[in-house]
Amino acid sequence: AANQELERLSSLDGLTSIANRRHFDLYLKKEWRRGQRHTEPLSLMMIDVDFFKLYNDTFGHLAGDECLKLVASTLSDQLNRPADLVARYGGEEFVVVLPNTHMEGATQLAECMRKAIVDLQLPHPESLTADMVSISIGVATQNFRTTGESSQLILAADEALYEAKENGRNGVISRIIKV
Repeated sequence: AANQELERLSSLDGLTSIANRRHFDLYLKKEWRRGQRHTEPLSLMMIDVDFFKLYNDTFGHLAGDECLKLVASTLSDQLNRPADLVARYGGEEFVVVLPNTHMEGATQLAECMRKAIVDLQLPHPESLTADMVSISIGVATQNFRTTGESSQLILAADEALYEAKENGRNGVISRIIKV
């Protein structure tokens, strides 16, 4: 029991109590192999809290921590399936792994997540996007009709996130990996 508890604790982010980067890395590799084996799609979201540094600078790091906790729990609340995973990727970045999910479903969920964060109405007067906390999301989907590595999925989601930020933030950009 003690070993199981240690294993559980080692997979959680200390601040947000969602999966940590280590757990995400292991989970993505496992789901990548499963997707390849069963030729099922795998989608990944990269999520960034818009202008989070300005939020911290305005309200302080304790308020920033509370904001990250609320964002993490709100993202988690949007997941409906046990196989879906939200994790803290680092800083104010989060990732979501969606096994057996096509791009359309992942994009729809990403938009629900984006809206849920805006609906929190957390004031962010220094944001250059909105007067409340918002998120940008990059979505990438691998359909396993071709070969590749899980790092390609991360890179594609990261590029889509960058595009969402370049397009004014508080938005969702999706792409399918073509190898």
